[in-house]
Amino acid sequence: MSEEPAILFTSFEPSGDDHAAAVIGELKKRHPGLRIFAWGGPKMAAAGAEIVEQTGHDAVMGVPGLGKILEHRRINQRIEGWLREHPIVAHVPVDSPAANFPICRLAKASGARIVHLVAPQVWAWASWRVRKLKRLTNFVCCVLPFEEEWFRAHGVRARFVGHPIFDAELDTERIDAEIADWPTGSPRMALLPGSRPAEIQKNFPLLIASFRRMAREHPEISGVVAATRPEVEPILRELASSGGTWPESLRVVSGQTDHAIRWADLCLVVSGTVTLQVARQQKPMVIVYKSSRLMYNLLGRWLVKTPHFSLPNLIAGREIVPELVPHFGGSDPIVHEAVGLLERPELAERQRQALGEVARMFRGTHAAANTAEIIERVAGLANAEPMTPTPSA
Repeated sequence: MSEEPAILFTSFEPSGDDHAAAVIGELKKRHPGLRIFAWGGPKMAAAGAEIVEQTGHDAVMGVPGLGKILEHRRINQRIEGWLREHPIVAHVPVDSPAANFPICRLAKASGARIVHLVAPQVWAWASWRVRKLKRLTNFVCCVLPFEEEWFRAHGVRARFVGHPIFDAELDTERIDAEIADWPTGSPRMALLPGSRPAEIQKNFPLLIASFRRMAREHPEISGVVAATRPEVEPILRELASSGGTWPESLRVVSGQTDHAIRWADLCLVVSGTVTLQVARQQKPMVIVYKSSRLMYNLLGRWLVKTPHFSLPNLIAGREIVPELVPHFGGSDPIVHEAVGLLERPELAERQRQALGEVARMFRGTHAAANTAEIIERVAGLANAEPMTPTPSA
């Protein structure tokens, strides 16, 4: 078998590790001899990528600090040197535009074609960045239904590929068996604190304070915190200690987010991709994201252009889920929204119906397969049919 060209993936967040791993697995299935290198995480490695450097443990959201900027400059220097020794035909940046745009520039200068996996959210904030994106991409794979039209209108080749969360049906029988011995108190509340260290630090104290308040009003309550990985649990318990002892009715699980959602009556969720996991199961939720009032007033209010922040509301085009984003206060508003959903079943049912409409927008898509097809065509891999031109404005 002749050696096929090489592809480089760059991902700097746990969610990017998830997205990229599914696509890498699909590419390796189609092209077993294809060499895929990555600045990425363990799931990408398990899918068949050769990890040049491990990333994603200390991801940030929003404006990075000086230390993070300097770190990425050093990463860029190492990638530039690596590219001189390892010619690639395609670079696949995964989300994280601040980290990936400089790498796109280096890869493009080396002759590689660029396929963005997870569209940079330039439609949401700092929309002038679309001009930079247009210079630094050959194609954008959109994971949200409304993005394709927006990017095409701005002259960027793009296609809605679906979202990996919806690629496979939930194995509800297996999940039900595995949660059979979970707490049976009522109501059941899942706390979903996110995956990035900074967002956990900011938001988990709010979530557990809300749970403590709910526990005083509902003594029979049970709770589950869904951590993304085992090493997060000590961080959660340390953050909780400043507000008192850990509630007896609250347990922590790791790597079982879908389990926690299926078990729960209500979810308290930090804004992010996990809100789509909740939407897929049509469980009522309250979405929160704590922000700095100063930074938001200085920058955010001028940069953000969307009427909503959370993914379910953005996709629906209206507020179907209570979103406290950005949130500057304490737990009172969160508890107020949560109690409303618990005590007024018609509100919870209305939200479930609207979340079902959001989930149906992804029906019939398969993000990993669609993205792999785009990458192989843009990269000119063997056995790929020529890509049908995508109209542009």
